[in-house]
Amino acid sequence: MTSLPASVRPRALATWLFAVAALIVLMVVIGGITRLTESGLSITEWKPFTGTIPPLTEAAWQAEFARYQQIGQYEQLNQGMTLAEFKNIFFWEYLHRLLGRVIGMAFALPLLWFAIRRAIPKGYGWRLIALLALGGLQGALGWWMVKSGLNKTSTAVDHFWLSAHLMTALFTLGGIVWTALDLLALRRNPMARPARLTGLAVAVLAVLAVQLFFGALVAGLRAGLVTDQWPLMNDHFFPGVSQAGQSLGHILFSDPAVVHFIHRWWAWVTVAALVVLARKIRAADRRASIAIHSAFGAQILLGIATVMAGMPIWLAALHQLTGALVVIATVWGAHVAGSRAGA
Repeated sequence: MTSLPASVRPRALATWLFAVAALIVLMVVIGGITRLTESGLSITEWKPFTGTIPPLTEAAWQAEFARYQQIGQYEQLNQGMTLAEFKNIFFWEYLHRLLGRVIGMAFALPLLWFAIRRAIPKGYGWRLIALLALGGLQGALGWWMVKSGLNKTSTAVDHFWLSAHLMTALFTLGGIVWTALDLLALRRNPMARPARLTGLAVAVLAVLAVQLFFGALVAGLRAGLVTDQWPLMNDHFFPGVSQAGQSLGHILFSDPAVVHFIHRWWAWVTVAALVVLARKIRAADRRASIAIHSAFGAQILLGIATVMAGMPIWLAALHQLTGALVVIATVWGAHVAGSRAGA
């Protein structure tokens, strides 16, 4: 068996990547709370460096509040808001942006250190740089998302920008977890090759991506508030469209009732796909199979409970947290399937 160069440290790299993945999961949850509390438009400027420091004086707070008062969300939803109330929503958006900066530093600085120490295995350098670039894209998408709501007519960010922002975060999360699993396999066996995506894994991940995308649309459209019933929606199986005369594209992707309906029932297609994957890998790694079943089971129950309880913030945040865990479990299962196929 060929040994790795003494400087290469796949286990340390994997541990670092799992830590970054945990930060991204936290970021997803805080992002969900930011959306649920209508906090995302409270900071109307993007200052990559100076924005790290929040307002520290009364005058600075008043200036920040005055900028917020110029946009449609304040004029149409929060007219009469006090400075103390503004500080509450500012907190979540500030925390969300600050954590984004922390994640960027937590990825970029160790990556540079590992590169200088020649601790990165051959073939992984460009993959890690690509993941760093995805993180940069995520930050850009976040700002474009915010900009979509900074006008006189909008009361929230555009739901398509929100979906792109969330989907990129989850894609990055999946890529980081997959890479960490490859590195752990390399630690166990210096001859191990990266796992490959099997046809089944691609199909399951595609089905899951559709579900996640419609979940993001539900969040952006506040479509969870369409009904508090399950399995019916306002006493009907299909609730109908919210507005007549719209295009098919608008109905499928921008009508709150229809988007909620698709997200609700595509979930069962996703469950079926995940069950197939979990059963396929059970003999190779029972832990991954259990993780998949546990994650989607909890997610289904939380989704139903969130709707029936009227979308309380804590339940909706748990639902978003578990969605990220479903992604991790599915990527784990897909990795096991790819490793088994290449064995």
